[in-house]
Amino acid sequence: MINVGIIGAGRIGQVHMKSIMTGVPQAKVLAVADPYMKPEVAAWLENAGVEKITKDYREILDDPRIDAVLICASTDQHAPLSIEAIRAGKHVFCEKPVDHSLERIEEVKAALEASPKKIKYQVGFNRRFDHNYRAIRKAVEDGKIGKVEFIRISSRDPEPPSPAYVAVSGGIFLDMMIHDLDMLRYLSGDEVEEVTAYGANLVDPEIGKAGDVDTVVISAKLKSGALAAIDGCRKAVYGYDQRGEVFGSKGCITSSNDAANNTVLSTADGIISEKPLWFFLERYMGAYQEEIRSFIDCIVNDTEPEAGIEAGLISVKLAIACKKSMDEHRAVRIDEIK
Repeated sequence: MINVGIIGAGRIGQVHMKSIMTGVPQAKVLAVADPYMKPEVAAWLENAGVEKITKDYREILDDPRIDAVLICASTDQHAPLSIEAIRAGKHVFCEKPVDHSLERIEEVKAALEASPKKIKYQVGFNRRFDHNYRAIRKAVEDGKIGKVEFIRISSRDPEPPSPAYVAVSGGIFLDMMIHDLDMLRYLSGDEVEEVTAYGANLVDPEIGKAGDVDTVVISAKLKSGALAAIDGCRKAVYGYDQRGEVFGSKGCITSSNDAANNTVLSTADGIISEKPLWFFLERYMGAYQEEIRSFIDCIVNDTEPEAGIEAGLISVKLAIACKKSMDEHRAVRIDEIK
C-alpha cells in the first residue's frame, strides 16, 4: 500500500482524493494539508477516513509513513513544494504547470538529479490518460495512419474564467493551452520545432483589460516536417469542446466530443444529437483517475512516469514561445527559448 499526502484541498485536490478512494486500491490518502482548510472540507475528509487533516504541509513531508505527495496548491507553490518534497524523499505528483519560470523548473529537475533516492516525479497532464487521446496515440504508434503529416487540436471551454483569475493565471498559453501543446507532442510522438501564434479578445473585453487574450490559433512545425494547428477559445456556448485529429500517409484518426449519450434523433424536422459534456470534471474524470493510478503503478513497479519533469519543462517552453510569437508577430523557434 502506497501512503499518500495531498497538499491543497481545493477542487483539484478533492478530485484526486476521490480518484484514489474510488479507483486506486494500491494507494491510501493518509493526510491532507491546506492553510485555508474549510470546515466543511475537513469534515468530508474526516468522514472519508483521512487520518491527518492539517493546515501545515510540513506535517506531511515530515511523516515517515507517507511515500508520495500530490501537490495541488496554487501554481506559484508548485516548484518550491516539489523541491521540499523531493528533499524529504517523497515521490511527487505535481499539477501543471510545474512553474511559469523555466529557471525554477530547472531547479526542480536539479533536485531530482541530486536526490540519493530514485524519486518518481509526474506532472498532471491528465489528457494523456483520456480514452480518446490514448486511442489516437495507439493508432499512431501502431502505424495505422502511416507517416504523420498533420495534427489538428480544438480546445474550447464552456465559460470564461473571471478576469481576476486571468490576471494571475500566467496567460492563456500557460494556463489553458499548455494541455494542448503537450497533446501535440503526445499524439505525434515528435518534438515541436517552431510555432506561430495569434490571439484576440473576442469573448470578454475584461479579459483583455486583465492583460490576456481569450481566443487563439497556434500553427506549428514539428521536427519530422509534419505540420499542426491548435485553436482555443475561453467560451463555447454548447459545452466543453475537446477534439483531436492526426492525418497521415495511410489515413486519418479523429476523436469527437464525449456526450451524455451518443444517440442521434433524425426526423423530418432535422437531426438532433446531444451537446458535449459541459464541465471539464465530467469530461476528464476518468483521465484524472487513470493518471493517479499510473503514478502509483510507477512507484510500485519502479517504472518511469509517462509525463515527467521533462514534459513539464518542454510544455512551458512551448507556451512561452507561443506568447513570444503573438507579441512579436513572427514565427518563433523553440530553441530560441532558453
